[in-house]
Amino acid sequence: CIKMGVTVRLVVDLYNWRRADHYVSTVGTYPVVTFHTITLNTYEQIIKRTMDILAGIVGVILSSPIMLVTAIAIKLDSPGPILFKQTRVGQNGRHFKMYKFRSMYADAEERKKELMAQNEMNGLMFKMEDDPRITRVGRILRNLSIDELPQFFNVLGGSMSLVGTRPPTPDEVEKYGTRQWRRISIKPGLTGMWQVNGRSLVTDFEKIVELDVEYIDNWSLMEDIRILCKTVTVLLKHADAY
Repeated sequence: CIKMGVTVRLVVDLYNWRRADHYVSTVGTYPVVTFHTITLNTYEQIIKRTMDILAGIVGVILSSPIMLVTAIAIKLDSPGPILFKQTRVGQNGRHFKMYKFRSMYADAEERKKELMAQNEMNGLMFKMEDDPRITRVGRILRNLSIDELPQFFNVLGGSMSLVGTRPPTPDEVEKYGTRQWRRISIKPGLTGMWQVNGRSLVTDFEKIVELDVEYIDNWSLMEDIRILCKTVTVLLKHADAY
């Protein structure tokens, strides 16, 4: 019409163009369409953060005796620090220190390169069932998921949430494609879809991405509660942990 010299007046009905992944608002007099990965309004963010803080406090209090015994056992079993601190990538690419009880020998990171050929994961993650770097106490901690307990402090600090995606390492993220970057569009979690869907049985990294994206696309507070309940069931059965 413009090429023909015909004047065109177009009414764009943006305000009825509503889906879960975008909404229309204004900046001054300019209409703006905002695209986002999850529908998480301010009210829901407050509830989720409140749940994280309350559960984090309860988790630290209830697990304190276990953490004390674990700390002593680690110190007696092998030389090295009690806690393992590792840089992980959080929401929107922010780096943070994730805390776990040390379940490997102190030189584990250096020995990882030697074991890459035995990686049992297809993709960017490294996982090995009979990992020789794991200490005697560490194997027990992993079987019972006790090594994860210090992450309650990450939850309290706000770098992690109770439920979310698995926090990747910086070297993993460097190899991410566009779709995989969606995994870090929300806070990583102490538990999540991967953990309650047979984490040790999942050997394909793309399957983990699929589970994480499914969680992001279908996020709700009730889904978080469902995953937390399922996590308790998995822990009581001591299933899928290595």
